[in-house]
Amino acid sequence: MKKEYARYLLEKTTEDYNLIAKDFSRTRAYFWPELKFLARYVKSGHGVLDLGCGNGRLLEILKDKKIIYTGVDSSRNLIEIAKKRHPGHNFITANALNLPFVDSSFDIIYSLAVLHHIPSRELRLAFLKEAKRVLKAEGVLVLTAWNLNIFKKWPIILKYTFLKFLGKSGLDLGDVFVPWGRTQRYVHFFSKKELESLITGAGFQKIETGVARRPRTKESNFYLLVKKPH
Repeated sequence: MKKEYARYLLEKTTEDYNLIAKDFSRTRAYFWPELKFLARYVKSGHGVLDLGCGNGRLLEILKDKKIIYTGVDSSRNLIEIAKKRHPGHNFITANALNLPFVDSSFDIIYSLAVLHHIPSRELRLAFLKEAKRVLKAEGVLVLTAWNLNIFKKWPIILKYTFLKFLGKSGLDLGDVFVPWGRTQRYVHFFSKKELESLITGAGFQKIETGVARRPRTKESNFYLLVKKPH
């Protein structure tokens, strides 16, 4: 993917979420039950960064933890919703590729359902390296991304793959636009191998990977726990 197009898609994603913020937040009123186990990695006193926090719903599973929480999102409208839903917590509108924090600021970073909205391998690596910069040594990064195999988006994948081979798309293979109301959200569908390659490329050490499934809808997410080495 050309750098200029990747940057455009990144900005488009932010504006798309500004447009759909209220409706999106309404559908994200609670935290996914199948991912609640991710809270067990937070300890009392931890500095926690919620990177791509949306409406702040991660706080639902961390409310009994004595932590220093910071939520960051590029969508100013989602941040405003988060502030209203969770008064007393720190929420900031910021670019995930240029975070307003000094090195080694956080014990643990959560970035849930964000990485698949980052276009191009180059920007995904930049995103991960910036997260690593603000993470303490031996700190943990918790990631999730949509899992294509269960999510059943094959027709969309085939459409954009066909357009790519015809030379009518500037997207990379695995990239699609998924409709939400009047918007078309950019999404990249990962394989487990591709995710693990990104983690290695960004200099993280793998702790645990897996798939968390939603029994009712049959949808699922990859989850990855990785560590910043000394």
